Amino acid sequence: MNRIDPVPYAEWDTDALSVLAPGRKLPPSNVLALLAKHPDLARSFLTFNKHLLGSSTLPKRTRELAILRVAWRRHCRYEWAQHVLIARRAGVTDAEIAEVRAGSDTLINRAVEELETDSRLSDKTYATLAEDLDDRQLMDLVFTVGAYGLLAMALNSFEVELDPGLDPGLSGENFNFAE
Repeated sequence: MNRIDPVPYAEWDTDALSVLAPGRKLPPSNVLALLAKHPDLARSFLTFNKHLLGSSTLPKRTRELAILRVAWRRHCRYEWAQHVLIARRAGVTDAEIAEVRAGSDTLINRAVEELETDSRLSDKTYATLAEDLDDRQLMDLVFTVGAYGLLAMALNSFEVELDPGLDPGLSGENFNFAE
């Protein structure tokens, strides 16, 4: 049950949401129905989010692994379910998704843990990331983790329900953050 009633699809402010797809109405989505409640916030947040998903210098796989780790750490079912689909399209394997869930000691998991726990990257993690990522990519990584932490906070706080047909599990497994 949503804590804030979503705006019905027929009543969406298409101008505020159009930053994601100028000139067309987006398909129904519970997160967009929530954002439609506050058009100015929606326009600003979606402009930033469009960069993270569409213009970011991060490799898509890296971006999605980071978002998944944020979603898992923050117990955000909506963010997790959406980004498992996006991650798979970006080439992330079920084994890599399982590593995210388990908190395995991968570089991206470690970076997310440090950013979420200490609000910074350790010198060691930063140096290791910098072996493969340039300055802009490092910036995009930090801003991606921060933005998706914020989004998880909002989705959890307002109890945004999963979209119809969206499965939070992995290959049919039961979804449980305690794993």
